[in-house]
Amino acid sequence: MSLLDTLIQYLPEVRGPKQKRLPFKEKLKWTLITLVIFFVMGLIPLFGLGDNALQQFEFLSIILGASFGSIISLGIGPIVTASIVLQLLTGTGMLNLDMTSTEGKQRFQGLQKILAIFFIIFEGGIYVMMGGLAPNPALAGMPVYFELQMILIFQLILGGIVIMFLDEVVSKWGFGSGISLFIAAGVAQQIFIRAFNFLPSPTNPEIAAGAIPALFQSLAIGDITTAGLQLAALVSTVLVFVICVYGQAMKVEIPLSFGKVRGYGMRWPLNFFYTSNIPVILVAALMANIQLVASLLHRWGHPWLGTFSGNSPISGLVYWVNSPDLVQNIIKGSFSFSMIGQALTYVTLFVVGSIIFSIFWMQTANMDARSQAKQILSSGLQIPGFRRDERVLEKILSRYIWPLTIVGGASVGLLAALADLTGALSRGTGILLAVMIVYKLYEEIAKQHMMDMHPAMRKFME
Repeated sequence: MSLLDTLIQYLPEVRGPKQKRLPFKEKLKWTLITLVIFFVMGLIPLFGLGDNALQQFEFLSIILGASFGSIISLGIGPIVTASIVLQLLTGTGMLNLDMTSTEGKQRFQGLQKILAIFFIIFEGGIYVMMGGLAPNPALAGMPVYFELQMILIFQLILGGIVIMFLDEVVSKWGFGSGISLFIAAGVAQQIFIRAFNFLPSPTNPEIAAGAIPALFQSLAIGDITTAGLQLAALVSTVLVFVICVYGQAMKVEIPLSFGKVRGYGMRWPLNFFYTSNIPVILVAALMANIQLVASLLHRWGHPWLGTFSGNSPISGLVYWVNSPDLVQNIIKGSFSFSMIGQALTYVTLFVVGSIIFSIFWMQTANMDARSQAKQILSSGLQIPGFRRDERVLEKILSRYIWPLTIVGGASVGLLAALADLTGALSRGTGILLAVMIVYKLYEEIAKQHMMDMHPAMRKFME
C-alpha cells in the first residue's frame, strides 16, 4: 500500500447509512438540517475582520456558495477547484484511475478530498495575506496584526472543512449534492430579496431596492429609465426560468424490454442536458476564482491577470472572463461596440469550457456508453430487436450519449452566458443553476416515490 492510499484510508469521512435505501423523510430531514447549518454559518462573522475587500464581489459569492466576511467565505470554491484539477488530470491520462471499479471510485473521492483540503488552506491564506479579508489596517506593523491574520486563516479553514463535510452529508444522507444545494439556496435567497425588498435603495432612496416595488414606484414618478431597468431584470429572470425548464424536459427515450418477462418494458431517458448543471458549475466557479485572484493581485500591486477600475475589470484576462450587462447599458445609453467583443469572448469561453467539462464529467461519473450498457444489462433489460450483448448496446448508446454530451454541454453553456448578459435579478448563471438544481431535485424525489410505489423497480433504479 502506497503512502497516498494510507493517507486516503485515514482521512475523516461522514459515515454512510447502513441501509441501502434511506426513507424519504430521513433524506428530507438531513437535507433541511444541512441547509439550516449552512445559512446559520453564513451569519457568523469572522472574528478580527477589519477590511472586507471581497464584499464588492457579492455577485460571485452566489456562484461559489459563499458569504464573504463570514466563516464560510470560501464556500464551495475549494471543493469545485479540486474537482476541476482532478478531472483534468484524469481526462488527460496523467492520473490513471479505473472509475468502473469500487476501488477506483474510492481513490478518486479520497484524492478529491485531499485536494479540497489543500485548496481550503491555500485559498484561506491567499484571501487573508493578499488583503481580501484582513484585520483592521490601523493595526498594520504591530505583532497583533499577524496574530489576527492567523486567526482569520484558521476560521476560514475551519469553515471550509465544515462545508466539505456538509457536502458529504447531503451526498450520503440527503437529496442531490451539497454543492448544488448551497448554490440553489443562495440564488433563491438573493432573487427573493432583490424582487420583493421594500427597503429604500442605497443609490436612490426615493424607490425601493426590490425590483417589483421599484417598478411601480418608478412608473408612478415618471422615471422611465429605472422602470425599464427593473422590467428588463424581471423579464430576463422569467425567460431564463422558462427556457431552462423547457430544456430540462427535452430528452431522448430508448425503449427497453425485460428479457425474462415478455410484454413488459420501459423507456431509458437520456436528457438533452445530459451532464446537467455540472459543466456550468465548474466553468462559473473557475471564472469566479480568476476574478477574485485577479482582484487580490491588483490590490497587492501585481496586476498579472488584469487591472480594475473600482469594481469593474478594464484590462487583462479578467476583463475577458467578465460579462458586460448589455441590456442595462443599452437602456442607460452607455453601450459601446467594445462590449460586443467582450460579450463574444465571454460566450465562447463559457461554451467551450462547458463542452470540455461535460465530456470529462461524462467519462468520470460513469455516464459513458459502456457504464450505461453495463447498468442496463445488469438490470435484466435489453433493447428489443437486438441481441443481449454489451458491445452492441454500447454502440447504440454511443450514437446518443456523445452528441447529447457535446450539444447539451454547449447549449447549457450558451444559455448561461446569454443569461449573464441580460442583467437578471441574480447572476444569470446562478438563476440557471438554481432552476436546473431544483428540477434535478424534483426528479430525484419523484424517483424515490416511484421506488416506494413499485418495489420491483428498486433494483433497476438503484
